[in-house]
Amino acid sequence: MIRHRKGDGERAGLFTRRALVLGSAQAVLMSALVGRLYQLQVLETGRFSTLAEENRINLRLLPPSRGLIFDRTGRPVAINRNNFRAMASSDRGRGAEVLVERLDQILALGETERARLLRELRRSRNAQPVVVRENLGWEEVARVEFNAPDLPGVFIDLGQSRDYPEGELMSHIVGYTGRVSEEDLNGRDDPVLSLATMRFGKKGVERSLEDDLRGRAGVVQVEVNAVGRVVRELDRSEGQPGSNALLTVDLDLQRFAAEKLAEHQSGSVVVMDVITGDILAMVSTPGFDPNTFARGITQSEWRELLDDPARPLNNKSIAGVYPPGSTYKMVTALAALESRAIEPWTVLPCNGFIELGDIKFHCWLRGGHGGLSVQGALAASCDCFFYEAARRAGVDRISEVAAKLGFGKLSELGLPGESAGNQPTRGWKQEKYGKAWQHGDTFNLGIGQGYMTATPMQLAVMTARIANGGYEVQPNLLLAKATPREELVPPPPRDKPEAPSLRLTPRFINLVRQGMSDVVNSANGTANALRNDSKGKLLEPALRFAGKTGTAQVKRITERERAMGITQASLPWHLRHHALFVCYGPLDSPRYACAVIVEHGQAGGATAGPIGRDVLVETMKRDPSRRIDRFKKMASR
Repeated sequence: MIRHRKGDGERAGLFTRRALVLGSAQAVLMSALVGRLYQLQVLETGRFSTLAEENRINLRLLPPSRGLIFDRTGRPVAINRNNFRAMASSDRGRGAEVLVERLDQILALGETERARLLRELRRSRNAQPVVVRENLGWEEVARVEFNAPDLPGVFIDLGQSRDYPEGELMSHIVGYTGRVSEEDLNGRDDPVLSLATMRFGKKGVERSLEDDLRGRAGVVQVEVNAVGRVVRELDRSEGQPGSNALLTVDLDLQRFAAEKLAEHQSGSVVVMDVITGDILAMVSTPGFDPNTFARGITQSEWRELLDDPARPLNNKSIAGVYPPGSTYKMVTALAALESRAIEPWTVLPCNGFIELGDIKFHCWLRGGHGGLSVQGALAASCDCFFYEAARRAGVDRISEVAAKLGFGKLSELGLPGESAGNQPTRGWKQEKYGKAWQHGDTFNLGIGQGYMTATPMQLAVMTARIANGGYEVQPNLLLAKATPREELVPPPPRDKPEAPSLRLTPRFINLVRQGMSDVVNSANGTANALRNDSKGKLLEPALRFAGKTGTAQVKRITERERAMGITQASLPWHLRHHALFVCYGPLDSPRYACAVIVEHGQAGGATAGPIGRDVLVETMKRDPSRRIDRFKKMASR
């Protein structure tokens, strides 16, 4: 007979209770699981079906085709070309290190590109593709495609890159494009700018017309697999290409001016229509090849451009600032005449120098010019006359007239990087140096030296406003812009300025113009050798022009140095004077103005003058303001 002990019953009861508790807990957990499954699979099936569909289908922006840029005759200066590029995407950087390692083995990325790609993959949101490498050759495309199974999220994309057929010739006008930076995004909320393949105008017209050239993005709907690889394209909505632009520049004239300037290390030529303000040529040398930026400039190439003492990235036409020298004497003459400090017949003496206290201000001609009126002083470029004329007119009146003629402020050209130069005033000197304006400052200002600086563009604007009789014409680079579906047609020609009057006395402007004519066409003119063409033949009447020479001091040669035989030619290049020349023509009916500066060219008449003559004469022969024969042909493309 088996006897059950009391302890065995208690243990059995405890086990039973525990089993019931565990069973109840399991039942509760199972009920919760079944309930959750019911909620997910039945009650919220629509929501999760949508989420699953969103994971399967991606909407991606399509970069629009960038607008094309043409010269005034319809020849392209900025176009688009096909560009094979490797793209990669990852989910917030997951597996990015392994992916970058594999891509490095296939494409030899290098340390810099590896770091850049890894950084961009980690920053990428919603599996948005980033650029691995652009401008791939067929061999590189084949390697990527062959290794595609081991490269999740990597694909080959056919996009567009910018191409500049004229290279260096139009580099400062057209500019170039580059990756979108944080600075570029300021004030812009266009989502297409977030694309890794998007390019943004960095300089020149590419930057100034960025919002017009960019266009509007399209959208493509694609199906992707679990690793983010595109399985198929479901739908596509093309965007709107950017507007095309027709520039005022004549490519042949631009090339002609560049060739004339080519023998000098650094300089600028600007040609402007005095009626419309159209910029027909704007050369700055040396230039750079914008295609290096389009394909992706290397660090060594970038450093070479930055270290070049001739500053090839600097558009000297609008950003180079120089003392205008004697080309500024027209401003002083008009200020003295308008203020009645002198009259047209006033004769001022020149003995070779003028004294101010114990300082002598010398004329460029030793022994002096004798007595001269304003017309003769312009022709002979007499410094002493303009010292005295400036003293009589005063800095305030000179600054007022200079502002009317375009100095000391930005033009309406619209290109980035333009400098306003410096038109000094009493207040400017007090604020900058904490010193009062002195008579010696006025003397220096009267001949375009001292604190005065200007750009070649400002010199062209001044010359144009004098040549057109005193109208506030503004420089202009854009003839027309239109979408690809519209005709790109320029405005009709004009024979009279539509700009407001500067309210300068017409007879005084005519007197200054006559003085500029005498510079070239009289026996006493400082540029009378320019009456003849480059072959020594007298220019025909229809091609005659007026001008003004200028030499801007860089280093003053002291009497002691002069006695030692030191001359401008013996100085190092960077210490020699700048050579300047401004001119307009035809003489009887002005239509074009030209400004030339040759950095460290020593003498305006001998160095800059022949360039200005040849470019202006070529402009008058070509008369590009009336050449519209190619417009309709171009618009039909």
